[in-house]
Formats: sequence, structure tokens, C-alpha cells
Amino acid sequence: MSGISAQKSKLEIGTSVGTVKNITGITPGNPTIFTSVGHGFTNGTAVTLAAIVGTIAAQLNGETHVISNVTADTFALLDEDSTGKAYTSGGTATPVAYTKINGVLSFDGFDGTADELDTTDLDSDAKEFISGIKDEGKFGFEMKTLKTDNGQLALRANRTSGAVVPMKLTLPDASIASFNVIVKSIPTSGAVNAVLKGKVDTRISGPVVWS
Repeated sequence: MSGISAQKSKLEIGTSVGTVKNITGITPGNPTIFTSVGHGFTNGTAVTLAAIVGTIAAQLNGETHVISNVTADTFALLDEDSTGKAYTSGGTATPVAYTKINGVLSFDGFDGTADELDTTDLDSDAKEFISGIKDEGKFGFEMKTLKTDNGQLALRANRTSGAVVPMKLTLPDASIASFNVIVKSIPTSGAVNAVLKGKVDTRISGPVVWS
């Protein structure tokens, strides 16, 4: 059996917004399909939606979602079921622009669990449960300390501000995990005959979307 090498994995942090693209059509359903001619997006990109008209508008405007199933002129929201809603006109999609975090040595995380909701009652023969809200857990990574790297500078800025920030992990097999985090700590350690490095600790907020 073979596996996926972690070598050449790329970790990125959202640092700005890209060029706004016009939406010319939306096909409601599950998933929700958008038409935006020549948008230039890629799978795993997070986009913020605005100015959509129709009964679908309240569900989408102001929301940021990770896109999948990208073609030259369309993209899909796999996490948005818009069945029964209608699209009238308009709309824009503004992508998040990402900056690579250099010096990454290893990573781990996506270790959350779902709550257990006890549904046992007097008719039960044994304890019964259903799954509750899912907690995606933490995402951590060890990196060399590079004081002038733009990705690491963005990490430190978000650690100071406390803002929720989008991140994207691209694996060598082209799988992409997109998720939002709060940056909790960025420690640095040193030793004899060793470079400065540290294990960054982040907390995932919301879902992890694979594309």
C-alpha cells in the first residue's frame, strides 16, 4: 500500500481580498451552483457573496463559503442547500487572497469530536444517543521562526488582533482543507546548534471543508 507524502504540502493564511467577480446566474439546490464567466477561482478558495437578488439572497448575502467543483465559468457551494429558493439577478463573489506561511516543518490537527446527545427514555432497552454539533478541534504546526516572512507576520498580527482568519492547507495530491481559526499562541524555542522554531496553536472556528 502507498500513502500521501507530506512533503511539498503548503499552508496559507488569508491576508487580503482578491478581485471581485460578477455572478450572472445561480442554480438553487444542494449543492448551490453559481455562474461567473471567467472567474479564475480554484477549488478551496473562500469567497464572500453580496448583492444577490431573489429569495435566495437572505441565505447567501454577506456569507463567506469555500467553493468546490470549479469549472471555467461555474463553482459550487457544497455546504449550502438552497432548494426551494429563487435567484432573480445580480451578485458578486469576492475571493480571499492567501499568503503562504514559509518555514513549516510539520502539522497536526482536525482532532475535534461531535457532542453526544442522550435520547434515552423509558422505552429504551439501552442507552441511546444522536450526534450533536461537531467541534473541528485544533490545528497546530511547527515552523522555523522567520521574522520577515509575510505569512508569519500575518499570523502574528492575527494573534494580536484576535480576529478569526481563514487558512488553507494544500496537500501534494491536490486535496485542499479550508477552515477558519483564531491564532492562540506562537511560541519560539532555541537550543544549542539549532535554529529558532516553535509550535503554533490555533483553534478552528466553524467547519473544515475539503475540496
